[in-house]
Parts: sequence; structure tokens; C-alpha cells
Amino acid sequence: MHNRKETLYEYFFFANAFTVIAVLLGILLLLVFNSYPAFLKISLTEFFTGLQWNPAGFENDSFGIVPLLVSTVVVTVGSMLFAVPLGVLTALYIAEIATPKEREIIKPVVEILAGIPSVVVGFFGIVVLGPIIARIFHLSNGLNAVNGSILLGVMALPTITSLAEDAITAVPDDYRQASLALGASRWETLIRVVLPAALSGIIAAIMLGMGRAIGETMTVLMATGNAPAMPDSILSSVRTMTATIAIELGEVPHNTTHYFVLFAVGLVLFIMTFLINLASDLILERYQEVER
Repeated sequence: MHNRKETLYEYFFFANAFTVIAVLLGILLLLVFNSYPAFLKISLTEFFTGLQWNPAGFENDSFGIVPLLVSTVVVTVGSMLFAVPLGVLTALYIAEIATPKEREIIKPVVEILAGIPSVVVGFFGIVVLGPIIARIFHLSNGLNAVNGSILLGVMALPTITSLAEDAITAVPDDYRQASLALGASRWETLIRVVLPAALSGIIAAIMLGMGRAIGETMTVLMATGNAPAMPDSILSSVRTMTATIAIELGEVPHNTTHYFVLFAVGLVLFIMTFLINLASDLILERYQEVER
């Protein structure tokens, strides 16, 4: 009777794990099968090297993904430039410097950021941050890559801070005691011992935060200006891959080349986020092996 119950539990947990894998494979197959017809009409070279995205051209349609890809990379890298220093330093403060009472206040406040709806963050970008950027740089409007980068950085902060703090806290206390016993100051111990020991976990936190930023849709849709052209500076209006899919998929006629190309854009985005998450998992696995 006892063995039968354990077997049922095993089947139940296996069914849940199988469902998760089946959902992932289902999404991948959906993207692959709907992307394939696009490449019967346009070449891979045009899609991956074309510098113009104009699916409703007067003479010829253009489906070059490069402007969308560059815009996505610019906004994602910009968000990391904002979020990584702030997130890692906040994690260091929470884990190593803050008193228990300060920790009880700061940590929940940082985690609350993760619960703010992306549409609210985008609204903040339109009515507050955008006008400030426009005033500083003397622009007609502040809906550009900088605006989107800062907002995505704010949205990635909870992921980076929380995971980096876990990695710093997991550093064995023996490391700190040994460093202090050799005459190092508290700051030298923090920068030269604790931080390097937690580096693998911090890198994994950054990569997961990057995955969060690259897949965000609503905020970049509202705050970056949505110009599907190659950006010439970080103050240019841009349109990311996620924003393009969100804007165009609802209006495009089904079973047209434009419709299938949008699935191809989604497939490229899926592969990018999958590779980032895979890299972070490999780094975390290596970090846990070092800990063991």
C-alpha cells in the first residue's frame, strides 16, 4: 500500500514535469511551423541581413530584421548598464553591510518592484521620465532607447538584486574570517574576497535579469517611440522585436508573408532568450559545484 502511494506520487510529479516540457516544446514547434512558410517567400539572407523593416511598402515589402535586432540589443544592453551596478551594489549592501532591521525594510521594497505591472512602468516612462529626458537632451520627445533602457533596468533590478544577494550570502563565512585574520580590512575582504567568491552567482543573476529585459513587451511598446528604423544613437526612437510582434500581429491578415515573418521574429527572440537562460543555468550549476 505504501509503495503504491509512492508510485502514484512519482507519476503525479512526472506528469507535472512532462507538462512543463510539453508546453515548451509546443511553443517551439508552433514558432517553427509558422515561420517556415515565410522563408518560402523571402530568403534567409534578406531576413537576417536586411536593413529595412517595411512590411507595407509602396512597391516592395521589406522584412529585414536587423533594425529590430539592433534596437533590442541597444535597449537590453542599456538596461544592464543601469541595472547591474545598482543591483549588485544593493545586493552587497543588503548581504554584508545593512543591519537586520535595514535588511527587513530594503529587501521587501526591492522585491515590490517585481510586482509593479509593466503597463504602469510604461506609463511612468511616458509622463515622467520621457519629458525629463527630452528636457535634458533638448529633444522633441523623450520616447527613445534611453527611456526604455532605464525602465527595463528598473524592471530587471529585483531579479539581479535578489539572486546576487543569495550568491553573496552563500559565500562561506570562513572566507571572511580568514581574510580578516590575515589583516585585511572589512572593505578589502568585501571587494577582494566575498565579491570574487560570489562572482559566478552574480553573473547568473545578471544573465537572468537580461533575459527578463529582452523579453519585456509592454514597457518598450509604450516608452521607446516604436520607429522601425536603424537607430543612429541611443537618443533615437527604436522598436524592439517584442514590440513589433505586439503591434503588428493583431492587425496583419492571416496566412500572409507578413504574418509568417512575425512568427520568424518570435522564433529568433525565443532562441535568444533560451540561450541566455541556458548560459545562466550552466553558470549557476558550476557555482553550485564549487560550493559543494
